[in-house]
Amino acid sequence: MPDQEQPPPLGAQEDAATRAVTVGAATPEPDAARSLWSDAWHDLRRNPVFLVSALLIVFLVLIALWPGLIASQDPQRCQLGRSLQGPSSGHWFGFDTQGCDVYTRTVHGARASIAVGVCATLGVALLGAVVGGLAGFLGGFWDTLLSRLTDVFFGIPMVLGAIVFLSMITLSGIWPVVLVIAALGWPQIARIARGSVITVARNDYVQAARALGAGNTRMLLRHITPNAVAPVIVMATIMLGTFIALEATLSYLGVGLRPPTVSWGVDISAASDGMQFRNAPHILLYPAAALSVTVLAFIMLGDAVRDALDPKLR
Repeated sequence: MPDQEQPPPLGAQEDAATRAVTVGAATPEPDAARSLWSDAWHDLRRNPVFLVSALLIVFLVLIALWPGLIASQDPQRCQLGRSLQGPSSGHWFGFDTQGCDVYTRTVHGARASIAVGVCATLGVALLGAVVGGLAGFLGGFWDTLLSRLTDVFFGIPMVLGAIVFLSMITLSGIWPVVLVIAALGWPQIARIARGSVITVARNDYVQAARALGAGNTRMLLRHITPNAVAPVIVMATIMLGTFIALEATLSYLGVGLRPPTVSWGVDISAASDGMQFRNAPHILLYPAAALSVTVLAFIMLGDAVRDALDPKLR
């Protein structure tokens, strides 16, 4: 009979097992699949546009919440004897027509302007997402009804409509402006939400959940909304900067925020006289620059978020 193959010695077996374990440990396992949000965050952290805009927005939010961090004076404290004086030591932006410190008013003006933009954006996003999401999910008669309602509001020019409605409101403060912007600004979000919900509802996992007996509420909240909300977030982020600019426009026209409220739009309106601007351009340039930087920061943030959440742009 042929000789049977002898097993290797015990020491050799242990060495082979050790090498196998070492090789297995050295072999990297494939990365776990990331979700849409984790993948987007992975890209955003490496996007310089997002980092710059996010830092600007964090700074603006901080001074809006606590303006005393960088401006210790009272924005309502004015000295007519210093009217239209230029920048000087301790008063970097000079004084406006009423003798108020322009730097202090520019810092404190961030609160009202950003508050209007944020609150109006939340209202627009919520109202538009509900109307558009229900239209896309229910379909049929409800889709037709809600879509025609959206078209009606889409046909109202936002600036003109806001001027008409705010002219009839006697209340002052930020809330009338917020409510009017939210009432007129939701149709674009509604259209985006409707299209996104229709697209997501056609996916296989939604059809499988429906076949397994999932109810409409569960499918809408568990399967459709988390996967359809990304376009709404992108558009809302971009619109936030637009609403801040809209508040300044309405305040400039005299129907938005009114004195004694401190906002960039109010200060731009007060400095809009041509003769005053030629003699003291600083009263207009600084609040206008703050408004422009803020709007640009939110638009840049929205563009960066859109690039990260849109798979077609990868």
